[in-house]
Amino acid sequence: MLDLFRLDGALAVVTGSSQGIGLALAKGLAAYGARVVINGRGAEKVAQAVESLRRDGYEAHGRVFDAASPMVASAIDAIEAELGPIDILVNNAGMQFRAPLEDFPSDKWEELLKTNISSVFYTSQATARHMIARGRGKIINIGSVQSELGRPSIAPYAATKGAVKNLTRGMCADWARHGLQINGIGPGYFKTPLNQALVDDPDFTGWLEKRTPAGRWGDVEELIGAAVFLASPASSFVNGHMLYVDGGITTCL
Repeated sequence: MLDLFRLDGALAVVTGSSQGIGLALAKGLAAYGARVVINGRGAEKVAQAVESLRRDGYEAHGRVFDAASPMVASAIDAIEAELGPIDILVNNAGMQFRAPLEDFPSDKWEELLKTNISSVFYTSQATARHMIARGRGKIINIGSVQSELGRPSIAPYAATKGAVKNLTRGMCADWARHGLQINGIGPGYFKTPLNQALVDDPDFTGWLEKRTPAGRWGDVEELIGAAVFLASPASSFVNGHMLYVDGGITTCL
């Protein structure tokens, strides 16, 4: 039965994976046998991430492209031509910006929409065209507990992650009949470089520990099991689902 979770030889593309959650997921998929493509917009950080995986004995490749651009299709086509069929796509690229809603800058609103939603749409569309032709494929979209919850100063971010949740459902409605499984992971509050200021804030950490039934921050490695499950044959009849890995915080709506 453990073979249900093996990813031997599968090619996985993880967007926004030069650090943080994306890098942890890429390493996790590689540990279960996948060949991984590290993506980001900074060549140096991508190269460093690839080297870290190779030092651990994994097959890793780097591709520098903007997942939020309509031109992402050419990058996906190149990966298919050079490395083989993409079996797994993880849409992890994303950003956060905090400001009072009445003062939220319009340029940051547009950037959030592009980075958090357009990247999922464009990259999935380009990849799904290949997957549909083969009659198989796994797409995993990274949402958030903010796909369900609201918090002061991040309403636009919550809006984008709510959109990711429903885009995941829409992809299932369109593509499940072609043999694709499209699901999402909704991380709770995890210790990442992007969250370090919050981790270091005793008031916020105290609030989080009281608000989360598990009573703590998550470690990014705790997302690997969910990703492996949704990327593997074990989830062959799971579709359009958002799996929250959040220490129980979404149970306390």
